[in-house]
Amino acid sequence: MSTLVLLRPWWLLVLPVVAALALWRWQRGPSAGGWETVMPPAMLAAMRALGHLKGETRRGGFAPVAAAAMITVGLAGPAVPRSDAPLLAESGALLVAIDMSPSVASGPGLADAQAAAADVLSAAGGRPVGLILFSGEAYEAAAPTADPATLESLIAVLGPETMPGKGSRPAAALALARQMFAGNRDADLVLISDGGGLDDAFVAEAERLVAGGARLFVLTVDSTAEGAAGPDRLAAHATAAATALDPAAVLDRLSGPGALGRDPSVAALRFRDLGPLVAGFALVPLAVLFRRRA
Repeated sequence: MSTLVLLRPWWLLVLPVVAALALWRWQRGPSAGGWETVMPPAMLAAMRALGHLKGETRRGGFAPVAAAAMITVGLAGPAVPRSDAPLLAESGALLVAIDMSPSVASGPGLADAQAAAADVLSAAGGRPVGLILFSGEAYEAAAPTADPATLESLIAVLGPETMPGKGSRPAAALALARQMFAGNRDADLVLISDGGGLDDAFVAEAERLVAGGARLFVLTVDSTAEGAAGPDRLAAHATAAATALDPAAVLDRLSGPGALGRDPSVAALRFRDLGPLVAGFALVPLAVLFRRRA
């Protein structure tokens, strides 16, 4: 994977200032040792043509601006994922909670849920992943493991008869996830559901989960039951939400730059920072300022 991310994107806010400075330099024109402030433009151009005034050229005047832009981009921290990034134990656990209520398990939403869960496993990037199945109750189908192939086989065989109970209680899945996250840093929960059973208990469990430092992501599937909560109600309590058919918004947050803010101290272990290299290119335009003139 060669996706380019920014470790410190807030530095890009400086670029509009640099652009405004470049525009001001262009409108001001090249310096002529102060003569440009007292001489008419036509006379100044004539004196330059005759060789009587030798100041900076437009190219030399923009050298500091170009250098500032390169340094700014370097400070933003462009980086690429490291192929040799270590997997830190007891950190970054990811749980997938799949709704196995009859409205999902007995309808077309189950196939969508299975496909979305497979996409989440692919986006885990080596993180330990666990599996929760829930309907009226929640069950720990698999503890977090670094071998996603184990979970793939479990997810592939899910069917209408997998869960013994009826009903839908996503609050129970969130409560179980909090127990499994105990002592685990940077944890994420991906809830795949049709929104059935969304009640005050779910809202309370979602708040407790987030207060404990975990993130809640939601992938919605079509429901065969009447009265299931809409995607908007589920998304209101999640860090990010999407449909199971198009989970890109959630997958990007799980594996992309959105995950950097969780623990900046390990960014150097997961990404190769190209910022110093980019900032070093600022020496090229700066070298123009030190060239010898006849």
